[in-house]
Amino acid sequence: YKETVVNYNRDVEGFPLLVRILKKIIGEESNLPVYKSPTDMGVNRAGFGIVDDEVVKEASKQEVIRRYFRYNCEYMQGIENEKTVERVKGLMEELNLKPEDRCVVTPARKAAEEAELKGKGNKGIFCGAAIELPDGRIVTGKNSPLMHAASSLIINTIKTLANIPDEILLFSPNLVNYIAKLKEDILGAESESLSLDETLTALSISAATNHTSEVAIRELRKLSGCEVHMTHIPTPGDEAGLKRLGVNLTTDAIFSSANLFIT
Repeated sequence: YKETVVNYNRDVEGFPLLVRILKKIIGEESNLPVYKSPTDMGVNRAGFGIVDDEVVKEASKQEVIRRYFRYNCEYMQGIENEKTVERVKGLMEELNLKPEDRCVVTPARKAAEEAELKGKGNKGIFCGAAIELPDGRIVTGKNSPLMHAASSLIINTIKTLANIPDEILLFSPNLVNYIAKLKEDILGAESESLSLDETLTALSISAATNHTSEVAIRELRKLSGCEVHMTHIPTPGDEAGLKRLGVNLTTDAIFSSANLFIT
């Protein structure tokens, strides 16, 4: 203390004001510690909150990978510039990371490959999606003429969590067909396949008369904070539904349709 130094921190300007505020709060005669200099204010104590360094390192690496996918997608959409993409690629190389180090990436891509091999998908587009459950299990979904990959993924996931056999339907085919007909014949949509938002609406309607659907819906809360990856950039209806569910989403930088305005 009491030595003159050069400080480029903007805290220098705010220091006198902060000291006055603190003294008014705790009193002039208080024995509680008060910042004695701007340098005190600049001391970072965050490191003392780290109790498991390996967990923090792994979490930070996963965040870098999520940013890598995000910036690549935003570049494809014209939101981000190429320099940002190159910067995050360089950081990935520096940390010796690859996209597949995110555990849901490979299962999602395999799901898309399986869809193509089995002749599924929709109009020549084969999308895959994967989610990691809190207990570590991985569930996948694929797109079809009736559902987007995100819709299939969430339906498969809540059935898995609720221990509902795969062959049991959560809503009637007639309900799905009526929604598809409305989209294509009346609203003029490019595809009758249901987005996640539309699928969740159909599920809630079904729950009014189907107890199994009601049980499955209760499992949706458990998806908050789960990691999800999709092989294609989601449509607005899928992205909105996934955001509401609170999942951490990444996607490959591939559009799911030649029509970039599809909903």
